[in-house]
Amino acid sequence: MIQVQVCTDVNPTESRDKVHSALVSIFPDLDFEFEELSEYSGRFSGEGDIHILKYMHYLIREEEIIDTSRTRLNVGMSEDMLSTSFIISKQVATVGRLNYPAQEEPLGSIRITVKADSVEELERFYDWLTPPTEDGVPDFEMDIRDV
Repeated sequence: MIQVQVCTDVNPTESRDKVHSALVSIFPDLDFEFEELSEYSGRFSGEGDIHILKYMHYLIREEEIIDTSRTRLNVGMSEDMLSTSFIISKQVATVGRLNYPAQEEPLGSIRITVKADSVEELERFYDWLTPPTEDGVPDFEMDIRDV
């Protein structure tokens, strides 16, 4: 089973509501919990299965960034090949778009971790979210039920 964790920090200079709105713009089907870290800062986090990535799946195709997305997944692959982690821009998410910063942003990024029960399951996840392409066009599209 695919497990997905999403989290981001809320800094003292940021609006808690705007950060929550940015998260919901990319992950509309995920319920986020807020943990207060200090009087002025905190952290939003949420967990779910592969279905919470359905809108991200759509955005990757809409923005024509399948190859870039697959590269980011590969960069974050764990040594045991059972999980991958990557970040997306919190600021860009405020307008409902995806961007993969090269490194953690000064005010923090949105961190996503995807874990699978087997290497084969994670490979199927990759092929569902970011299938191989030819000239930017997916070679095939998998149904979410096949992951």
